[in-house]
Amino acid sequence: MESRLKQYFPIIHERKKLLNQIQTTATLSQEFDSWNTSQQEEFLDFCTGVRGVKLLYDSFFKEILNAEYTPERLNRLLSVLLGTHVTIKYVLPNDSPRIADEGSLLIMDIVVELDDGSLVNVEAQKVGYTFPGQRSACYSADLLLRQYKRLRDKRKKKFSYTEIKEVYTIVFIEESVGEFKKFPESYLHYFEQRSDTGLKLELLQKYLFIPLDIFGRNIQNKGIQNETEAWLAFLSQDDPAIILRLIDSYPEFKPMYEDVYRLCQNVEKVMGIFSEELRILDRNTVQYMIDEMQTQIDSLKAQVDSQKVQAENQKTELIEKDQTIQTLKRRITELEKLDK
Repeated sequence: MESRLKQYFPIIHERKKLLNQIQTTATLSQEFDSWNTSQQEEFLDFCTGVRGVKLLYDSFFKEILNAEYTPERLNRLLSVLLGTHVTIKYVLPNDSPRIADEGSLLIMDIVVELDDGSLVNVEAQKVGYTFPGQRSACYSADLLLRQYKRLRDKRKKKFSYTEIKEVYTIVFIEESVGEFKKFPESYLHYFEQRSDTGLKLELLQKYLFIPLDIFGRNIQNKGIQNETEAWLAFLSQDDPAIILRLIDSYPEFKPMYEDVYRLCQNVEKVMGIFSEELRILDRNTVQYMIDEMQTQIDSLKAQVDSQKVQAENQKTELIEKDQTIQTLKRRITELEKLDK
């Protein structure tokens, strides 16, 4: 498989030469030796074309789909996902604080402003959050407020709410949890607010959730059917067979893969990127374990609280029954006195 990829991308490293370069360069060797065996193999695999690069990781995504140098790529991705032609105007600094510093769980996060003033947040999660809807609604509201404050400060007294544009939240999830599992055939979940009467109001907040593990299982069965699936495969699939089929059917992705392997030629840079992604993943794992433990603690606490309530109810019931018995005994005593 490696030789087949090398026919498409001749600049791909040969494993022996790559290892030699790493081992004969002190800084690279030190970095490489700090990884465990599976991490070393993962790095060697994607540099030599045995596996593809996971392009949803923050550094790789922003390098290959750079909105400044190759804006047409991210423009096209967003156009396909949103179902309408869009053009990126700016990449915005991600300076809005996340609720409870939830950004630590993300593996990729970018906010862009479109030419019509709309904001789009694109993020990728290694593991889906326990409460994806609530969390995304909070962050969407944060972005909406950010847009409102910026326009109000800029326009002053001339400000009008009609100037506020849509806020889109696009969430890629590598390993989905919870509700997503109940829809094994669906991997594009669009949400927006609608009235039950047919009344139409511009409520501005829209969402797209994409569970990539479910997408991957679907294309294994039916292949890549359209451009949307081609983009999702490009971003999430590292199987060389899928990469080759993708390039054959959609040759416009070949230059992007060429950029990936050109990036891999700079071994020092790509090792630095990979190390940063490993740190992010390690932090994600710790945070996920904390969240899982907290969920278990909350569940146990709820059970204990329920048992306490049940015990209190039983205690109250026993007291009431005892009082009833005492009342009945007194009544019996009274009746016995009357009989005499």
